[in-house]
Amino acid sequence: MAGEDAAPPPAAGGDHHRGGRGARLALRLLLAGLLVALAAWAGYRAAFSQGLAMQRQAADRRLELAAARLDAQLARFDFLPSLLKTSPEVMRFLATGADAALGDTVNQYLQSLNAIAGTENLYIIDRRGVAVAAGDFARPGTPLGRDLSYRPYVREALAEGRGHFYGLGVTSARAGYYLSYALPARDGAVGLAVVKVDLAGIEDDWRQLPGQVLAVDEHQVAILSTRDDWRWRPLVALGAEARAEAGAARRYGDSTLEPLGWRERERAHDPEAGSARRIRLQDQPWLASTRQVHQGRWRLIVLDSEDAARAAARAGAFIGALAMALALAAGALVQARRRAIRQRLASRAALQAAHDALERKVAERTAALRAAQDELVHAGKLAVLGQLSAGLVHELNQPLAALQTVSENADQLIQRGRLDDARDNLARIGRLVGRLKRLSAQLRLFATKPSGIVGAVGVRALVLEVQQQLAPRLAEAGIALVLDVQPEALAVAGDEARLEQVLANLLGNAIDALQGAAAPRRIEVHAQAAGGGMARIAIRNNGPSIPASILERMFQPFVTTKPAGKGMGLGLMISAHIVRECGGRLAAHNLVPEGVEFTIELPARRDGGEG
Repeated sequence: MAGEDAAPPPAAGGDHHRGGRGARLALRLLLAGLLVALAAWAGYRAAFSQGLAMQRQAADRRLELAAARLDAQLARFDFLPSLLKTSPEVMRFLATGADAALGDTVNQYLQSLNAIAGTENLYIIDRRGVAVAAGDFARPGTPLGRDLSYRPYVREALAEGRGHFYGLGVTSARAGYYLSYALPARDGAVGLAVVKVDLAGIEDDWRQLPGQVLAVDEHQVAILSTRDDWRWRPLVALGAEARAEAGAARRYGDSTLEPLGWRERERAHDPEAGSARRIRLQDQPWLASTRQVHQGRWRLIVLDSEDAARAAARAGAFIGALAMALALAAGALVQARRRAIRQRLASRAALQAAHDALERKVAERTAALRAAQDELVHAGKLAVLGQLSAGLVHELNQPLAALQTVSENADQLIQRGRLDDARDNLARIGRLVGRLKRLSAQLRLFATKPSGIVGAVGVRALVLEVQQQLAPRLAEAGIALVLDVQPEALAVAGDEARLEQVLANLLGNAIDALQGAAAPRRIEVHAQAAGGGMARIAIRNNGPSIPASILERMFQPFVTTKPAGKGMGLGLMISAHIVRECGGRLAAHNLVPEGVEFTIELPARRDGGEG
């Protein structure tokens, strides 16, 4: 009996041992779960921060582009109101005011000037604030005869000489940007000239960009927006004073001014986030990037959804959790292998192989993910750098420089009494202005293939025109330009303004290349029929050769031999694009023993028609 009474205690000790092992296993599983959760959280935060940083960088570039377009459009017609003070009819009409026939003449003048400038409206306001003449006098909704003295742009111009305003028209109910200018007289302003500009095209441009874009005025009311339901709504509720001012000026028409509920949550996680903020708008999360425009009067806002960053963050959380789980599993396998090393050598080899395979798989997946991420970053940078803002500056730089040179020469000729030569220069200025106008209409064709060739362009006249534009630079650098065109009437297919731009760019580059070269400095232009219905134009200089590493990439964007700040590396890329559009080809090679030759091959034409 005594032996039977002593049997139960060992069983109780075994239960206690198994209970202790169960508790330790549960604790290990809990710790492993916490580590996996911590790794998932860290992966989520890291991927989310990186995604926001990438979105912010892309948004900053879009913001810069949108701001440049808006500021350029706002400044485009700054000169127009002040131009009316040069009209004797306008000034005489404001001085007399009662001449109906003169009023009709002024209305017709404003109508034609408005059509030429492409503005929404152009009108005259007298000292009382009443519109006495308008370019849309014959259309419904004209401001003609209306008292507009309560409008801010009227009060500002009468008080300070100029006024700016954006709002709904009180007669037309169409939104626009108003520029006002005081027309001076001996006893103060005799009246105001006002131009109204339609900015709807800006919103259409913004809709081509990713995300949402809006501009808010000094009251933080959205006046321009890619979403119609956001327009004429303040970011936050307006105060009583702002509401009173908006109502008195009839700035926003009949809008209820219901706030959009802008609320900042926190700055973006990236410490270099700059103006980027994480905000909520209409109870939706956004990443907002802002910039002051219109000389600080307005604020431009680019909004990006956080969905892409959150998707990347979820992938990062999964990768972090998977990596931690694999690491813990690997650690568990290593511990098990060490405990059984003496008893199960064969099993250890199998476990080691499995462990190595897992590590290779993790390394392969990590490398693949990093490579994909690098490709996405690179593609994003190329997409932003492909915007045409820098190209637009380059397209207009050369004719503007020529315009400045010709205008300065005209001033010197007038001072010397050489009026005939001055008239020639003024005529050339007119042609350059026409060229600028044509360029501004044609630059949008840069990204699309044109429908056809404009016509025939005489090569000799084209080169002589460019030579006249560059004559001061050629003389200053001591460079001789030799022109040889065979036959004399050789003509090529293309558009005269665009081919003139190509030649101006190539000759300007040749002048730059010859700076500092030993005398004699020489540029030769040879043009001749090349057979097969083509013509060949060769532009040579005896300056230094182009390094081979640059020559093979010469027509790629942002490749240049000029020092920093002297060139953007876009001219040859744009020139090659223009020549291709005309059905030709632009190439370059070094000469022996020195010098460089650029060749243009274009379809030949008989002067004035098809070949």
